[in-house]
Amino acid sequence: MKTQAIVLERPERIVLSTLEITPPADNDVVVEVEYSGISTGTEKLLFSGRMPAFPGMGYPLVPGYESVGRVVDAGPSAQHRIGERVFVPGARCWGEVRGLFGGAGRRLVSDASRVMTVADQGAESVLLALAATAYHAVAGGGKRERITPPDLIVGHGVLGRLLARMTVVAGFAPPTVWETNPQRSGGTEGYAVVRPEDDTRRDYRSVYDVSGDASILDRLVARLAPGGEIVLAGFYTEPLNFAFAPAFMREAQIRCAAEWQRPDLLAVRELVDGGRLSLGGLITHLDEPMHAEAAYRTAFDDAGCLKMVLDWRHCQ
Repeated sequence: MKTQAIVLERPERIVLSTLEITPPADNDVVVEVEYSGISTGTEKLLFSGRMPAFPGMGYPLVPGYESVGRVVDAGPSAQHRIGERVFVPGARCWGEVRGLFGGAGRRLVSDASRVMTVADQGAESVLLALAATAYHAVAGGGKRERITPPDLIVGHGVLGRLLARMTVVAGFAPPTVWETNPQRSGGTEGYAVVRPEDDTRRDYRSVYDVSGDASILDRLVARLAPGGEIVLAGFYTEPLNFAFAPAFMREAQIRCAAEWQRPDLLAVRELVDGGRLSLGGLITHLDEPMHAEAAYRTAFDDAGCLKMVLDWRHCQ
């Protein structure tokens, strides 16, 4: 079985290619993808060649972990899934081509237990992974005894917006959001976006950074209330460091938000299906896979692009 897929052959070199995919095993499903999102975090690092080394890393690879489509075939133990519309958080079905994270293809083979049934919400369903990332940052995968919602969010991209929306719909006080790019200051839903230099507050209890700026810690520590927390919810390629004395005087806490887990995904699906969390207004660009190189460069380099989604419906 062959299908079209996005292949990152090496850093800065991306193509649409035809690849052989693994036939479904007993509990696998075959998903015909409708839409896949482009991540401006991990995928940008893969594209630029700046992704830190970890097991399985290497080129060529198929990127993508935000895919939505329909189950069109299945192994004997998963036939009941045929016809379902599902979210697929990546796939490892590409033989010698690595799947990091393997979701950017027209057809995917995945274990049925990894896919999640979703409502027919068009391309917006690809945003469930980012919503789960935001949810995990706050809830800590259910391992935290006390949830402290953000009262300052640094960055008004898609992840920052989802964090702010979740805070508002949960009934907490609306957070302040910092954004330095005027192109990204709009689109608020019940919260304020300001430039850092226009914010005089110095008593934030919980600061969530989604900027990925490795040099930001000293600036954030200076804005904390005593005992305040900084949550690192972005992805950082450079070492982070900070001046100890100011952090010591505030007894600052610093927490890393790990990768979302399936319970986070299920939780945000419930919020979206129940109408409590909106995913609207976050997808700004839609393109076809045959324009892959231009689409990826727009996603990574155009500040006006919040979220680029590939539309696979017309591919073979």
